[in-house]
Amino acid sequence: MTAQKTPQTMKPATAAKKLGVYLEATPAEFRAGAVSRDELNALQTDPPEWLRDLRRNGPHPRPVVAAKLGVSIGGLARGGVTEALTTEQIEALKTDNPAWLQRERDTQAEVRREAARLQAEKTD
Repeated sequence: MTAQKTPQTMKPATAAKKLGVYLEATPAEFRAGAVSRDELNALQTDPPEWLRDLRRNGPHPRPVVAAKLGVSIGGLARGGVTEALTTEQIEALKTDNPAWLQRERDTQAEVRREAARLQAEKTD
């Protein structure tokens, strides 16, 4: 007799992270229970309206905010951004371009240049 294979599941926080969305902004039924691999795959391939809306408008989790602003997560913290932001708030920050954002973008660009230099050295 073969054992029935139990579907692999993950916590809603893990699924939200994999989907790139802010957990607290997801529907209650998503936050309420475990998410199977099949359910996650279905959400990724054919996202429901709530997921498309979250990805489009936010609020976005800090890793997404950092990427959209071109800074590190640490740079967000140094700039005083500790909460999820909407797309509108991110665009306003880009437009305002405060001094901290300029500094953090410069720092991030330098980090990328250094990483590229080290990679080039490694391949030579």
